[in-house]
Amino acid sequence: MTTLRAGLIGEHISRTRLPKALQIMCDHAGLALDFTLFDTAHIDGFDFDDTLNLVRADGWTGMTVTHPFKTEARRYAGTGMAARVAHLGASNTLVFGPTLTGHNTDYTGFLAAFIAQGQTPGRVMMMGAGGVAQALAPALIELGATDLAICDTDPARATALANSSGARAVAMADAPDLIRAADGLVNATPLGMAEYPGTAFDPALFTGQTWAFDAVYTPTCTAFLVAAENAGLHCITGFDLFRAMAVRSFEAYTGLTVPQDEIMPRLNTLKPD
Repeated sequence: MTTLRAGLIGEHISRTRLPKALQIMCDHAGLALDFTLFDTAHIDGFDFDDTLNLVRADGWTGMTVTHPFKTEARRYAGTGMAARVAHLGASNTLVFGPTLTGHNTDYTGFLAAFIAQGQTPGRVMMMGAGGVAQALAPALIELGATDLAICDTDPARATALANSSGARAVAMADAPDLIRAADGLVNATPLGMAEYPGTAFDPALFTGQTWAFDAVYTPTCTAFLVAAENAGLHCITGFDLFRAMAVRSFEAYTGLTVPQDEIMPRLNTLKPD
């Protein structure tokens, strides 16, 4: 039996559903799975490049990468990024072999998840300009956002992402007015994760927006999405993105096409509380 041998690098990843999602798809495809978590919050002296070099030399299939290493993964991939995502500043899936290929299944997954919801972006306010935002901003532009404003606690990072994606960077002081005027709100910060409680959006500013998306999926019902739903917004969860991302990651690792009508209901069983 062929084995998919991979892992996940990131901080505070013990609650991830990715190994179980990949196991579901491996079982369906008749593959074995050997998956290792590298929770860097608990690894002293962790070295990103050294770790990847070691597992590549050991014959692994690849590595999935999450917060806060997605831009590091893009750097590591270099000219090996897949053509579809070569314009992005982050990678979340590295596939090894004779040649290294970088993918961004956050990007392709978000496109699929958003289209499935039947929404149109309109004017969008996004908080955060880190790794996942590197995928979300270009995806929102591709989906036809009429205006995408990006705000980050690091203004230089917001400016860099805006310049590369066709969005615009805005100051934190201007965020409240832009939130009020937006059609859609996007949380691309870690706020909402169990280890990073809180929300990047003040619920008092929810005054007529249409939709909200939170990249956090554990928990699925973040404080941001609970407040957005209470305000009548259509909510797209991080779990919606997770399912689409997991499918595309499996396809990148294996070269197989996932029958989504069979697999998606099985992945739904992994939805966090």
